[in-house]
Amino acid sequence: MGQPLGRNPTQYMMEKAFIAANLGWRYLTLEVSPENLPAAVGGMKAMGFRGGNFASPHQVAVVDYVDRLTESAELIGAVNCVHIADGDYVGENTDGKGFLQALQEISDPVDKKVVILGAGGTARAIGVELALAGVREIVVANRSTDRGQALVDLLQSRVKVAASLVEWKNDFVVDQETDLLIQATAVGLRDAGAVVPVDMESLSDQLIVADVIHNPPRTRFLREAAERGCTVLDGVAMLVNQAARDFSIWTGIEPDKTVMRESVEEFFEL
Repeated sequence: MGQPLGRNPTQYMMEKAFIAANLGWRYLTLEVSPENLPAAVGGMKAMGFRGGNFASPHQVAVVDYVDRLTESAELIGAVNCVHIADGDYVGENTDGKGFLQALQEISDPVDKKVVILGAGGTARAIGVELALAGVREIVVANRSTDRGQALVDLLQSRVKVAASLVEWKNDFVVDQETDLLIQATAVGLRDAGAVVPVDMESLSDQLIVADVIHNPPRTRFLREAAERGCTVLDGVAMLVNQAARDFSIWTGIEPDKTVMRESVEEFFEL
């Protein structure tokens, strides 16, 4: 559930994974407005859904409508995956774990300085998981200082990592001590030409640049970062790893991640 969802590959990917696992399950894509979220979750419970995913803008708001939270979801303060356990609808967060797993396939995050652009549910999940994984420092850049400071406070108080806030007013300048730059806003979603307000001249070729956007798989932000020699991590890698965790939570079965990645590439005709 989310809004807007547009051309989202998750249903296609999940149903391909169900078939590969010989499961007769279905996955629905449901566009739900914020004012209808309580009724939508109530309907999900009434119809006996085994679980579901919650996308922007619902990841924080849905916390109020599940029966209980896992430890990680409570810590992050956002939910992207819901499942049934002992008759309860349980809120979990697998976004950060999916990102971390994708990152670890190309680099060890230990002792790295990280800049996160944005402070929404996805940014919160990624920030917490990176802190737990041992990064040295996290800088949060956000237009809303209240929301950005809330994430900084969470990182400092709950996961004990050095964290600071930068008010994101103009093109963000990346300092040369930064090892990892993460674009964790919705800028670029379904818009291959969208410009993320970052001073691209400040990106060094030693930088790892990640974008959580999976539609399109290669955003303008990542294309320009790659042209400057940066190592780039696209949102599809995060999506597949996060979705694989969701699949296992719902079914108790490990999915074929190769099938999942190939289905996303097929969906986008890559």
